[in-house]
Amino acid sequence: MFLTRPCAVPPGASLARYVVFGAYVDCYTTHLPHTVSQCEFVEAFYTTPVFKIERWLLSRFLARPSTDAQAGQLARGESDAFSAWTVEAREDRQLLMGDFSGRTKSWLMVEPAGDGGTGGTRLYFGSAVVPVVRRKTGKPALGMMFRALLGFHKLYSRVLLGAARARLARQVPHRTTDAARQEQKGDA
Repeated sequence: MFLTRPCAVPPGASLARYVVFGAYVDCYTTHLPHTVSQCEFVEAFYTTPVFKIERWLLSRFLARPSTDAQAGQLARGESDAFSAWTVEAREDRQLLMGDFSGRTKSWLMVEPAGDGGTGGTRLYFGSAVVPVVRRKTGKPALGMMFRALLGFHKLYSRVLLGAARARLARQVPHRTTDAARQEQKGDA
């Protein structure tokens, strides 16, 4: 069973604005059994080893370097730019960013799961690719390169979200067996 899965863009998501533009839009979700803030999610997402490969490529080939400290600033709302992206929309639980070309968008959101968040946190990651208008036809199109890379993009999106989930799962302080036993004695 996959820990991440495709899903519909949730109501109220800032990513939804690109659906009406005829853009390609996807959305993936996963769940953690504990509470995770938007800040924690954004920082974890952009500092995983998987995403650091993308950051290295952007630095090397597009002169768009970034650091973990800059990812933290973005997550805390202290910066509206990170590597090749700038913030398009920011709310308490979601962040929408666009790349320097204006064609691709990345979106991250947290949502309490269960009644009042007692069921943990649902994490979302989505993307949009905005079509360009072809001069010959006057019609919007995503292009052959996008179609060729779509399968990779879908897999990569799931891997990125899964890597952030794994990092956040490791950050939870786990109680020792002795501490759990003492708590049970106190309840008796």
